[in-house]
Amino acid sequence: MFRQARGSGLSPQAAVTGAQDGSVIVIDVRDHGELAMSGKAKGALHMPLMRLRDMADPSHPEFCKELRQEATIAIYCASGARSHGAAMMLKQLGYADVHNIGGLGHWVRAGGAVEPV
Repeated sequence: MFRQARGSGLSPQAAVTGAQDGSVIVIDVRDHGELAMSGKAKGALHMPLMRLRDMADPSHPEFCKELRQEATIAIYCASGARSHGAAMMLKQLGYADVHNIGGLGHWVRAGGAVEPV
């Protein structure tokens, strides 16, 4: 059912390891209802796709201060479709090292922990 995003450059396993050692910022772009039902990757920032542009734009008042344009960023959603668009959006905003790691299922299968929201 789940397929890893092709050409993402960062595997879900590498994202899990990077999140654990602090070298990767993980972003969940699913909506609030999805998080309430399934939780989110442990330590992930929640930035719903509809709010991502504002939250990732350093000049916007709602900018998420945990983001850094030079950081390695791994993005996921439910299946990998929304996270693909989110990765493209972040690249347009100047984030260079952005990777779509697919869906939450990819994270879990790679050994990543999930926390309730």
